[in-house]
Amino acid sequence: MLGNQVKSIYLAIGSNLGDKKKNIEKAKYKLIQNNITILNSSSFYESFSWPNPENPKFLNIVLKVTTNHKPLKLIEICKDIEKELGRKKKPKNAPRICDIDILDYENRVLEGELILPHPRMHIRSFVLLPLFEINKNWAHPGSNQHIKTLISLLSNRDIRSIKQI
Repeated sequence: MLGNQVKSIYLAIGSNLGDKKKNIEKAKYKLIQNNITILNSSSFYESFSWPNPENPKFLNIVLKVTTNHKPLKLIEICKDIEKELGRKKKPKNAPRICDIDILDYENRVLEGELILPHPRMHIRSFVLLPLFEINKNWAHPGSNQHIKTLISLLSNRDIRSIKQI
C-alpha cells in the first residue's frame, strides 16, 4: 500500500520568539539557498507553547520539499539554519527563534542518529493539521495510519487550541 505513495519530504518549521513569521520566511529562503526546493507550503498555524503554555505562542508551517541531500545531511543543514537565524542552545522546549524538523523523508523509517518519521509528529496538532492541508492522503510511514485517523485521535483540546492564520 505505501509503495504507491509518492516519495516526498516534509519539514516542519516553528518559531515563538521575535518576528515569528519573518523567522519562518528567512528559514524557507535559507532552505532554498541550500538546494532544497519547496514544492508546497501550508498556511501558518498558531498554537500554545508546550509543555509550558505561559511561554509565547508558536507559529508553525509544514513544507513539502525535494532535495538530493540524504537525511543526515538535510538535518545538518536544518540545524545550521536554526543557528544562523540566532537559535541558542537552551533547555529542551525552551522558546526559540527557529526550529526545523524533518517529519517524513520519502516514507522511510530510520532509527539511530536520526529518527524518522519524527517520533512525536503523530500526536502534534501543529504538525498534523498543516500536513493535512498540503497532503490529505499522507500516511504515517511507521504505523501506516492515515492522517485523518491520526487527527481523529487528537484530543478536542489539542484541536481547539490551534488556529490557522
